[in-house]
Amino acid sequence: MLLFLNDIAGSEVLVILAFILMFFGSKSIPGIARSMGSTIRQIKEASNDLQNEIKKSGADMKNELNLRSLLDDTVEDLKAPLDQYVSDLEDAVQYEPIKKQAVIQEVIPENLTVNQPEDYIETQVKPSETTEN
Repeated sequence: MLLFLNDIAGSEVLVILAFILMFFGSKSIPGIARSMGSTIRQIKEASNDLQNEIKKSGADMKNELNLRSLLDDTVEDLKAPLDQYVSDLEDAVQYEPIKKQAVIQEVIPENLTVNQPEDYIETQVKPSETTEN
């Protein structure tokens, strides 16, 4: 608002005020000043209301989008498989193969006796019984 006053000198302002005084008279100048003041106040209030509405709608849009929770959910969705891959890689790096002797001892205990097939046949079918028929 003060930008146009930079080009006007003090004497020019006095000439303008004298012209307004002669043209409108001393009785109507206070009324004109009041109406100009109320008009400027209404313009400022409308400007503030407009700025507040813009800020409020921006905040509402931000809350509706809720970008932070959307980003957090996306990070969690991406992080879970990556953490699993990392743990699988760590397990693969730390893997030590089992010795063969230990595997054999676990599968076949030392005190296990295995029957021979001939012993099994003799106990089931006696040769004397097969010849009598």
